[in-house]
Order: sequence, then C-alpha cells, then structure tokens
Amino acid sequence: MSSGISRRSLLVSAAALAASASPLATIAHAAARTPKVLVIGLDGALLNRIKDAETPTLKGLMSAGLTAPSALYCAPLAPTSSGPGWSTLITGVWPDKHRVVNNDFTGHQLARYPDFMTRIEAARPGLRTYAVASWNPITDIVFSAKVDARISTPAAEYDTGTTARAVAEVGDGDPAAVFVQLDNVDHAGHSSGAASQAYLDALHGVDTQVGRILSAVKSRPTYGTEDWLIMVTADHGHTDAGGHGGSSWPERQTFLIATGPTITPGSVRHDVRMPDVAASALAHLGIAVDPAWELDGRPLQQPRPDAFDALRPRLTGPVDESGVGSGVLGFTHTPPDGWSVDNSRMGTGGVTEWRGWSFTTDEFWTKTARDQQRENNIRARGVFAVADGDEWADKTFTGSFDSTLVSPPYDVTGGAAATLTYTTYYRQEAPQKGEVLVSYDGGAPVAVRTYTADTPSVVERLTLRVPAGARTARVRFRYTGGNNWYWTVDGVQITPS
Repeated sequence: MSSGISRRSLLVSAAALAASASPLATIAHAAARTPKVLVIGLDGALLNRIKDAETPTLKGLMSAGLTAPSALYCAPLAPTSSGPGWSTLITGVWPDKHRVVNNDFTGHQLARYPDFMTRIEAARPGLRTYAVASWNPITDIVFSAKVDARISTPAAEYDTGTTARAVAEVGDGDPAAVFVQLDNVDHAGHSSGAASQAYLDALHGVDTQVGRILSAVKSRPTYGTEDWLIMVTADHGHTDAGGHGGSSWPERQTFLIATGPTITPGSVRHDVRMPDVAASALAHLGIAVDPAWELDGRPLQQPRPDAFDALRPRLTGPVDESGVGSGVLGFTHTPPDGWSVDNSRMGTGGVTEWRGWSFTTDEFWTKTARDQQRENNIRARGVFAVADGDEWADKTFTGSFDSTLVSPPYDVTGGAAATLTYTTYYRQEAPQKGEVLVSYDGGAPVAVRTYTADTPSVVERLTLRVPAGARTARVRFRYTGGNNWYWTVDGVQITPS
C-alpha cells in the first residue's frame, strides 16, 4: 500500500468506526420500523371498574405503558353520550368545534373537522385506513367515505363480528391505522349498572376480545419490523345504577391506556385529554399537524411540561368543601416556583379553598358544585389556577374578592413582538372583572385583555409590543368581584412572535 498504512491498521480503524457508529446504526434501524396505529374504543367503560374486573389484557397494557384518567364536559356544551364522545376522540377537537351534541348528529361540522383517518388519507393516500364498529354511527357518520374501509357490524354479530373483522384485518392485511369500537360494556351498563357483576363480566369479555386483536398484531409476519402505537379509550362512563348523559363524575369519566416505543412502562399522566387520541395517531404516522386544522389534541408522545402541573404532589384534601369527598386531593394555595399570589386587597373569611387564586383539578373543582358549568373548562389540563368568587362566598366573609396571580419574568426582546398564550375559561356576573396585565422590567403593569362577559374555554394568543430595551415581561391575572362567578387560567407562556 503506497500510503504506508498497514492492512491491520485499516481493519482496526474500520472496527473502531463501526463501534462508534453502532448507536447511530441502532437509531437508524429503529427509525426504519414501519409505524402503525391501533385504536380500540370500549364504549361506556370505566377505568376504576377495569381495575376491579378480571381484565389481564388491559392490566397488562397498563403495566407496559401509560394510564391516563381523564374527564369529559357536560351540558350545555354536550351531554356525556356516545355521539359527542366518539366524535371528540376521532376528530381531535371538542364539541364546540365538531358540533356533535347528540346521537342524531344534527348540525355537525365533521366536514370542517374530519376524523384522523381522513386526514391520513389526505396527507398520505398510500396508507391503508380501516375502521370497524358495533355502534354503526361511528363508521357511517363520524369516519368519512375517504377512509379505505368502514365496516358497520350487523347487529346480529355485535362485538363478536367486530372482533373477528379486526383480527382478520390486523392479522392478514397491511393497515397503517385501525380503529375498533366494542359496545357490550355500554350495553351491560345500561341494563345492569356499572356497580353490577354483569358490568364486570362484560369488561372481562371485552378484555378477551382485545387480547385476540393484540395477539393478531403480534402474530404478523412483519411485526418485528413494525412500530405499533396502541391506544385503548372510552367515550364516556356510567353511573352505578346504569346510564349516562348527565354531569356526575362517573358519567364524565374516560381514560387512555397506551403502549408504544416512546411511552414509559407503568407511567401515569393527568394532562391527557380526549382529543389527544387523534393527534397522537397522526404524530405516530409522521403526519405534521397543520395549525389551520385547529386541533385541540396534543400528541401524547410530545408532553408539554406546565408549571401548575408540578403542584400535583402538593395538593391536599378539602377543608370547608363538604361535597368533594374526603379522599379527593385537589387544591393548594402554594404557587409554583417563580409564581406568586397577591392577596393584599383580598377580603377575609369565606371558603378556605377559594380564598384568592387557588390551584386545583377538574375533579376537585367540579365536585364543589355540579351543573354550574365548571365541567366545561375543557381546554385546561391537569392542575390549573382558578379564582372562584362564587364558591368563596359560600361562607361568611368580609370585603370583596380581589386577588392577583403573578407569573415569573419571561425573557423578551426589546422592540420586537411577542405572544402571550394561555388557556382560560371565564364566567361573568357583574361587578366581577378579570384583567390580564403585563409589566416590563419591573415597570407599571398595563392591561392587555379585560374580561367582563362570558368567555368559553379557549386558548388565548395575545400579541405584545415589547418596548425598546425591555428584557423581561411579567404577567398578572387580577380577578375582582364578590359572590359572582369564576375564572380559570392554565398553560401560560410568552414566546417570540
């Protein structure tokens, strides 16, 4: 060799290069696996009863992946019924967008907010999409005709036929996305109630059917080269006596059980909401979400840490609120690191839990008083901040409710635009008022948004004109009122525009 390098040296160098590249090779190999999605919907299934029942398949999925309990809305947004529930899960948006507010689907906006498989077909038409359901409106209405296969199981075959079709598709076909809905748990809930043995037996039966579908997935000849995201969920819960559609906590229950390559085994999360199912399916298949779609869902593979959610370990049980339940942990007055609450103008007395801005959960807050629309704080996640003059005034107090939630300083660029983003839900009764104020570099706060009318749950995005030379911005949320209504805030951030 004219270079003077020996053959041995070349072999050693090649071996060293191979060794150093092996992690990259492993990553490349993993990335080359074919992504596939399986969503299984268990109509009317309650997570706590799954845990009580003989359900080895579902419990195995929980051990191997993520368990995320979640809660629904209620009227007047939509009842806790199948039409709104399945539409929310499948489209990735809440009922105020898809407008499915009953089981008749009258006035729906599914063309504007289509199902996730229709979006797959638009982005990557070469991928096969398949949906099969025992409750026929799912495959007749919610999934559009653009889906490759929509199978409505004949009533005589019910879940047995749905399972057999799903097993055949995942076992012998080449689908990229499969949706399966099984109905018998809901049937048992209506006929016998969620507290019954019949309901537990139905869960055991559906667990066996889920097991058959998963066995078909794992028996695929190409399974070793595939990357399956498996999600199991439900459209609503049931009362102990049987039935749903109302605002009780059992009726509002849903969940997500998920396994996949980026999901930590045995993990539990409280920030997952119903629309995340559709967004997660799209993300797993590598389909970018267009902001114009206005999805409410977030991919569960891409969690967004939130300062308020870090407070969950600090939550305590009720003090003055007698209707919440002694076992429910759900409030604290201690703000996250960097945040503060200014109660210098706050009245005295009142209900302890709501004296000034508090940090709470959906379960704790909605159980304080049902059917006052607290249930429709749909775009908040996990732990959120609330100023609730109505509940505070349920015990003797003096003065008025005047409390300000103060953020930590956010970095900004002087002379440039920035965007203040937060999730909010505001219910008005005069003389109540909500003000959002921003101060720069410790200067005087200036109002950038004022609330004096009902505002449904929304994600606000306010453009800030940062003064020249400014380096930080701090946000204040000031609620003033008395025995009025409430204001929630979550997901606060300032980012460059």
